Amino acid sequence: MSESSLVNLSGLTQPATTFIEKVSNAIGALWEPRQIRRVAQAKADAAITHAQSEIEITELQRRAAARFVEEETMRQMNMESIAAKALDHIGPNAQAEDMEDDWIRNFFDKCRNFSDEQMQTLWTRILAGEANSPGSFSRKTVNVLADFDKASADMFVKLLRFAWLINGQLTPLVFDDSNDLYRSNGLTLAELVHLESLGLMQIAPIGLQKTNLPRTLDATYYGRLASITFPESSNNNLSIGIVLLTPAGYQIAAIVSSTPIEGFFEFVYDKWVGESLVPPRHEMH
Repeated sequence: MSESSLVNLSGLTQPATTFIEKVSNAIGALWEPRQIRRVAQAKADAAITHAQSEIEITELQRRAAARFVEEETMRQMNMESIAAKALDHIGPNAQAEDMEDDWIRNFFDKCRNFSDEQMQTLWTRILAGEANSPGSFSRKTVNVLADFDKASADMFVKLLRFAWLINGQLTPLVFDDSNDLYRSNGLTLAELVHLESLGLMQIAPIGLQKTNLPRTLDATYYGRLASITFPESSNNNLSIGIVLLTPAGYQIAAIVSSTPIEGFFEFVYDKWVGESLVPPRHEMH
């Protein structure tokens, strides 16, 4: 395999250069020309040398060493791919120098087993987001994402398609998972239980409320506005269904792309009409 550099260092901004320095401390000098197998091969050579000093190498040991090299090579490729993609999203005001080294080491320890493009995109966004604004993604969030697979990510996207922005906070509105609108769009109780087990959300069968709300507030669904007016001047409550995102869920939701569900705005709006919180749709401006 020929030696090559992942990126061209010329013309990089200072924040991008700082990012490279921080990341390289964790996974190697990625942007220096060298073989991609360098780390894995060195470890394999050391293991073989040690074995030779004690007993004659068997065919089984040779196969084990070869497997080790291939596995470590793939992990190194995954880490380097995610780091290189994140570099494209480092902003001019990034503060990569403030990233915690322990956070970086834990991040790459967790992301190295992901080669799927969709999953790498999520890891890339987390790494770039943390470099741009250290503290944006907790260690807990990184560890939660490590338990993700593509199927889990797809389930989470389904849930977020039912989320409104209420009083500035992303809020999935799952009032009745047995309703045809939820089921026809693939959201089931089994999937909600799975997402809860991953630490992304909590289920409260008796229902949840946003509390201490002002008399008026705006709720939006993919840019469509519903202006809510409560009967009291303060300390109002709003029913939000049975699902609540965890802190890790909120952080991962911020990097996930989703699309609106046809008819869901009207479904929720009409529910609020029935609660005298919004005017009938024919009166909307």
